[in-house]
Amino acid sequence: MNRLQVLVLFIATLLLFTSSITAVDSTTNAAEASPASADPSSLGCDDKCGKRCANASNKERCLKYCGVCCGKCQGCVPSGPYADKAECPCYRDLKNPKGKDKCP
Repeated sequence: MNRLQVLVLFIATLLLFTSSITAVDSTTNAAEASPASADPSSLGCDDKCGKRCANASNKERCLKYCGVCCGKCQGCVPSGPYADKAECPCYRDLKNPKGKDKCP
C-alpha cells in the first residue's frame, strides 16, 4: 500500500470512530435529560397525597414523603388513607436506607 492509501484508510477509520462516539454521546445525553422523578405538582401529587395523608398523625411528614414517592412513581399514589399499597407497586417498593417503607 502506498502512503496515499494508508492516509485515506486512516482518515476513514478516524471518521467512523468519531461518528460512533457522537452517537453514543447523544444517546447518553438523552438518557440524562429524562428525569428520574417527575415534578410532583404536575402529576397531581398534592391532591393525591392530601387524600392519602388525611388521617396521619404527623400530616406534614406524611405529605413530604408522599410527595417524594409520588414524584418518583410518576403520580401513582394509593387512593386513600387506608388503601392497599399494592395499587402502586412502585410506591409500595420504595425503601429507606434502613430497608423500611419510605412511602406512607
